[in-house]
Amino acid sequence: MSVNQDPQKNQHAIPSYLNADDIGAWGIFLQQVDRVAPYLGSLSRWIETLKRPKRILVVDVPVELDNGTIAHFEGYRVHHNVSRGPGKGGIRYHQDVNLSEVMALAGWMSVKNAAVNVPFGGAKGGIRIDPRKYSSKELERITRRYTSEIGLVIGPSNDIPAPDVGTTPQTMAWIMDTYSMNTGATSTGVVTGKPIYLGGSLGRVEATGRGVFTVASEAAREKNIDLQGARVAVQGFGNVGGTAARLFHEAGAKVVAVMDHTGQLYNDKGLDIYALLEHVQKTGGIKDFADADVISADEFWSTKTDFLVPAALENQINERVANMIDTKILVEGANGPTLPKGDDILKEKGIFVIPDVVANAGGVVVSYFEWVQDFSSFFWTEEEIHQRLVRIITDAYRSVSEVASRHQVSLRTAAFIVACERILEARQIRGLYP
Repeated sequence: MSVNQDPQKNQHAIPSYLNADDIGAWGIFLQQVDRVAPYLGSLSRWIETLKRPKRILVVDVPVELDNGTIAHFEGYRVHHNVSRGPGKGGIRYHQDVNLSEVMALAGWMSVKNAAVNVPFGGAKGGIRIDPRKYSSKELERITRRYTSEIGLVIGPSNDIPAPDVGTTPQTMAWIMDTYSMNTGATSTGVVTGKPIYLGGSLGRVEATGRGVFTVASEAAREKNIDLQGARVAVQGFGNVGGTAARLFHEAGAKVVAVMDHTGQLYNDKGLDIYALLEHVQKTGGIKDFADADVISADEFWSTKTDFLVPAALENQINERVANMIDTKILVEGANGPTLPKGDDILKEKGIFVIPDVVANAGGVVVSYFEWVQDFSSFFWTEEEIHQRLVRIITDAYRSVSEVASRHQVSLRTAAFIVACERILEARQIRGLYP
């Protein structure tokens, strides 16, 4: 067992500016790192590298609102580890963004990038703001000021942001333009997830959902589950959940239950996914979709399925929810949707969990493709993007599955083993300077 399994012994890794009594998302990440320590052999001497972000930037973002008042927002950019390459991770605009969350998300990006073997380290950013309450012009001013504040740590060879919750390709365009103006040269490679006509990549919008479906298909093959007629439930119906639901539907599966911020729907015969996607695009949510029954959140989680895809926010599956879940394969489309205690319950129930760091890595893989295309100024077709994405995600899943089988551990632990070995080997080979 790891010497740091006792949470009290782990508090030295929780920075003094965080509340050690409420470990939050960063504490969860630390617990996950501790679980893989016994499998790292001689590399375990470097494990503190994973428990201490390389760089944390907290900035004030003052802007003038449309009504003439001055508002201040707190922004973050965290570099967790850059041993394997420049930092890579999204920027989140959400009213609940906090430093512990951003640190953990940066750590998960380090693991995700290493698990799928793209040459990036882990980074993440965010502003504590509810973007729905501000005009487009206000969001532009907020984004441009935030970009100027974090400009000293981002760059095509340093740290490449991307969209996340509450941000869009338009947000990335503002960041790219601001950075370019401040550096005196157009720099399309400073962000990914941009509009196509500013150097964005085809296939980026669907990439994460396509990755979710790809690993689900691999797991179905392993577990002898026929996708034709398989029952699927999806939490979250944005780019990730909506794309995954559509691909399941096109493969012949029945998406019987969906949940988003507006409610929960159920249809035992399978929802009309094309009609539901159109409804969501028009109304902003699944609420009031005609051809389905309205169910409670508890009924959604307890729906008997072959596949359950949580594709909303983190910390959704706690002990209570885990005890309700009745599925064969859980595919984490969101970042950190399952709390450690919930994870343990799912394992006890025999539910096969495909962890976020593999399941939702499609977005960062295509972000990598975008970054490469921007450097070369040579762009691939959407078919080429899909083929390359499927190959990388499939290879990553199979590598993690092999490690899980060899060590008799969960896929989550196996993914962390694969990723942490790659990160710490890079750290060890590079050495310490000075």
